Amino acid sequence: MPRLEDDQESFLPSTSSFKQRTQSAWDSFSDFALRDNVLEVAVGLILAAAFTTVVSSFVSDIILPPIALLPFFNQNIGEKFAVLREGPEYEEKGYNTLKQALDDGAVVMAYGSFLDTIIRFIAIALVLFGMARAYGWAANDSIIKKQVKCKYCRKRISEKVCKSIPVLLLTGDA
Repeated sequence: MPRLEDDQESFLPSTSSFKQRTQSAWDSFSDFALRDNVLEVAVGLILAAAFTTVVSSFVSDIILPPIALLPFFNQNIGEKFAVLREGPEYEEKGYNTLKQALDDGAVVMAYGSFLDTIIRFIAIALVLFGMARAYGWAANDSIIKKQVKCKYCRKRISEKVCKSIPVLLLTGDA
């Protein structure tokens, strides 16, 4: 069996060096991933995803069905579309649904889907605003912070900060 010459063996990685580099990389990764704030952010994102699912379900299943009964809304608003270029089957029977048009290869502008998305966004935003107001009323700690235009820097800042700026300027702590 052919062997490497003595001066060529130094090019091969040594086992102990590989273990040290692997251990060092693992230590660096664990220092990064297991810090308190990274874990808090991960838990917050997981809870936010679950909360988003609950709010979306509430809007889709509870809020939007009564809105669909209003006379100026159509129950199937997501199915509204305009044909920009017809497909080969259009002349025979036309299109009754968006899926039919897309399956036929027609170019369509699905404005109903866009309107449905906007209505859902507004409904979710209103539900979240109502929940924030209810939390502020129940906990006596408002999530929604009032902002005012600072007379010194002309930016929109928290009302509480704006009240403390003259004090900071007088004491010289600013």
